[in-house]
This record gives sequence, C-alpha cells and structure tokens, in this order.
Amino acid sequence: MDGHDGDNSKQSTGDMTVFVQNLLQQMQTRFQTILNKVCLVLDKAAALDEMGNRIDELEQSINDLRGEMGQDGAPTPSASLKPKEEPKTTDDNA
Repeated sequence: MDGHDGDNSKQSTGDMTVFVQNLLQQMQTRFQTILNKVCLVLDKAAALDEMGNRIDELEQSINDLRGEMGQDGAPTPSASLKPKEEPKTTDDNA
C-alpha cells in the first residue's frame, strides 16, 4: 500500500457524508412542506365544520321563528312574498 488508498477512502467517506447530509436536508424540507399542507387542510376542514355548525344553528333559528309565527296566526314570510294575481279582463279592442 502506498498511502493513496487511504486518501481515496477518506475522500469517499467525506463525499458520502456530504451526500447523506444533503439527502437528509432535502427529506426534512419535503417533510416540512407536506406537514404545512396537512395543517392547512386541517385548518380548512375545521373552518368548514364550524361553518356547517353555524348553518345548522341558523336553520334551527329560522324553523323556530316560523313555528312562533305560525302559532301567533301571522302569515308566513313566503305567503306575504307571493305576487298577487290580477283579475283577468277581456280585451274589447281585439
């Protein structure tokens, strides 16, 4: 052995160390990106759940109001919004 094999071995080990460190850094960056995306999706899902709950509460409030209006004998909002039919007349000029 002339000593050059030892230098090559040290160079190969150093190259491999750098390669592994770079690979681990890339994996960590990708993992962090995926984790951020998952957190964003979970935040959106929680917001959608909250919105769904609010819509359910609003529906219940509307139904409660309709029930109260029906008990008081007041017309329902949909009945007061219907267009009134005009009496039909015959056109004498035709």
